Amino acid sequence: MIVPGYEKDSELARRLADAADAITTDRFRALDLTVERKPDRTPVTDADTAVEDAIRTLLAAERPGDTVAGEERGGSVSAQGRSWVVDPIDGTKNFLRGVPVWATLIALVEDGTPVVGMISAPLLGRRWWAATGDGAWLADSAGERRISVSKVTSMSDAYLSTTDINSWAEYHSREKYLALVDACWESRAFGDFWQHCLVAEGALDIAAEAIVNPWDVAAAQVLVTEAGGRFSDLSGKPDFNGGSALSTNGLLHDETLAILSR
Repeated sequence: MIVPGYEKDSELARRLADAADAITTDRFRALDLTVERKPDRTPVTDADTAVEDAIRTLLAAERPGDTVAGEERGGSVSAQGRSWVVDPIDGTKNFLRGVPVWATLIALVEDGTPVVGMISAPLLGRRWWAATGDGAWLADSAGERRISVSKVTSMSDAYLSTTDINSWAEYHSREKYLALVDACWESRAFGDFWQHCLVAEGALDIAAEAIVNPWDVAAAQVLVTEAGGRFSDLSGKPDFNGGSALSTNGLLHDETLAILSR
């Protein structure tokens, strides 16, 4: 039953992204930007915390029964019920260095599965979103349009991306990742959220990450799958909470997993 006046979750996610963009664009390259270090030595800015706090405030008002898990304020995703998973600024290192490649990531997870994903990168002028059964979408200077993954079937024609090659040595295998590089046509390091979005658009064919957190890829999972691709961790499990991530056009997924497991 549709409750009169009830806002769709995907529409709410859009409003959350609007609120986030207003904060991040104002604080980007601000001379008084405050930067601290978290216990894992990764940076956090006052913009990160301000965005997450704003999103949490809106969700408390609009979805008081839902839980929230965010990079900066904590929380966990339950296997049952509804949880919003938030990365206020994915690409904080870029943000604090003045590189315009960063985004706010928002996902709604129901019973352990992402069902809404919103990725907003205001300095790139691009926003991606998806909801289960509604397809994957992109808004940019050309307007809004539905997106889909590539049709590339040969690894020798594949375009590959990762975030940081050094992470493979620490968390998986540098040698196995380089074997994947050798199998592909081209490799780049677009990194973080952007590479998964590019897979969904069909511009890339494979995006692989040796180490991720749930808030890094929950939105990407629903975006890539709604675009017709496949998303899993590096063991092949279709789970944003597995500690690693692989997005592909689907046609190359099994072969990529095989190379990374040899």
